[in-house]
Amino acid sequence: MIERIILIDKADPQSFYGVNNSNMQLIRNLFPKLRMAARGSVIKVIGDESETAIFEKRIHELEDYCVKYNSLSEDAIIDIIHGEKPSDKKSDGVIIFGLNGKPISARTPNQQRLVNEFLNNDLTFALGPAGTGKTYVAIALAVRALKNKEVRKIILSRPAVEAGERLGFLPGDMKDKIDPYLQPLYDALEDMIPPLKLKEYMDTNVIQIAPLAFMRGRTLNDAVIVLDEAQNTTTHQIKMFLTRLGMNAKMIITGDATQIDLPRSTGSGLIHSLKVLKNVKGIGKVEFGKKDIVRHALVQRIVEAYEKFDNEHKEEIASAKPEVSSDQNAE
Repeated sequence: MIERIILIDKADPQSFYGVNNSNMQLIRNLFPKLRMAARGSVIKVIGDESETAIFEKRIHELEDYCVKYNSLSEDAIIDIIHGEKPSDKKSDGVIIFGLNGKPISARTPNQQRLVNEFLNNDLTFALGPAGTGKTYVAIALAVRALKNKEVRKIILSRPAVEAGERLGFLPGDMKDKIDPYLQPLYDALEDMIPPLKLKEYMDTNVIQIAPLAFMRGRTLNDAVIVLDEAQNTTTHQIKMFLTRLGMNAKMIITGDATQIDLPRSTGSGLIHSLKVLKNVKGIGKVEFGKKDIVRHALVQRIVEAYEKFDNEHKEEIASAKPEVSSDQNAE
């Protein structure tokens, strides 16, 4: 009789053990000759040397399956422990499997183009209106690269520019004040990574979410870096961000040129960078349109209505813009 200690360090414990340890109970029933105890990320098993060796091998196979699909079904446990290959979930076009095994895939041709451009370029621009899934797909691609061990970390950033509100009065430390700006990034991650695993990644800085200002002075190696809402960067900010790209790193820049929240006298860094980098090799670009909107059907009609209004009132909108004073030009 020997004792083996097996570490479960890749899979989310809650997904692996199941609700009320139901998966672990099934595993016990399938290995009736072994005595085992599971606590946290450690499983201790006592029994015959050959059988405990098989048990350890099967546990790691279960863990790999759980990491891939973010879930562990009863059928998969039985198949793997019996040495059979579990029936794969349909994975055609799937980027990753999110929470509870939910498949996250490209839902429009342009979302698929973004997947392809990301694979073929180290820097990719994803441009288009709200609701087209630019940010969501970008973060899914980053999570996939992390799961596949292609990179060691994910860095998500946004410029802290208010869309009309003033959030600086909020109480709390720096994190409390900037979190409202970054919440959409948290929302996407919570769809893709189990809560305990996400907390572990955040605590160990494997996943970092920070405002754009925190990027200065860094060189970002072995990472997927996503800059969201890039239309709200200045020309100096986006140049600073783009030059953070390090070895074995990829960047995705997302933005919507129709939703610029900068002061009217300040040019958008996103628009400027697209002009400057137009002929640079190794940069991909995907332009999303109204047909790519995957939110509520009403969102597409809202975008179309605003676009129609802006086209009909171009002169009126232009004349409403305040003139930039000579003092501002001097700055």
